[in-house]
Amino acid sequence: MVVLNRIYTKTGDDGTTALGSGERRPKYDLRIEAYGTVDETNAAIGVVRLHTHDAPEFDAMLGRIQNDLFDLGADLAVPEREGKVERLRVVASQVERLEHDIDALNDKLAPLTSFVLPGERPLPPTSMSHARYAAGRNA
Repeated sequence: MVVLNRIYTKTGDDGTTALGSGERRPKYDLRIEAYGTVDETNAAIGVVRLHTHDAPEFDAMLGRIQNDLFDLGADLAVPEREGKVERLRVVASQVERLEHDIDALNDKLAPLTSFVLPGERPLPPTSMSHARYAAGRNA
């Protein structure tokens, strides 16, 4: 588990942010944008998990996805060095597990015949839509 002493850096805001290596990048950098997308997706899944106490298997699946998203954020925080990528935390088996989970959930759903407007359903499905929109924004 990561332990954070504080959530601020005391470096001010010059329009840049630090990668895990200490290298500074502008906040509009695609890598930094990807951090935000991963964090937003993770937060939206967290809102859904507030409502999954009666579905422990689904809650556990969402928790695994959140942990995988933290791993993805860690991978994004480590820049390439001389064309070499440090050890990645997200591996093929995590992607395969996510695809399997999606297929298993999809098999339980009736086919969609139209778009579903956010807000037409209770909070958890709407929040899952938010997570899906965030995750797909830059895909």
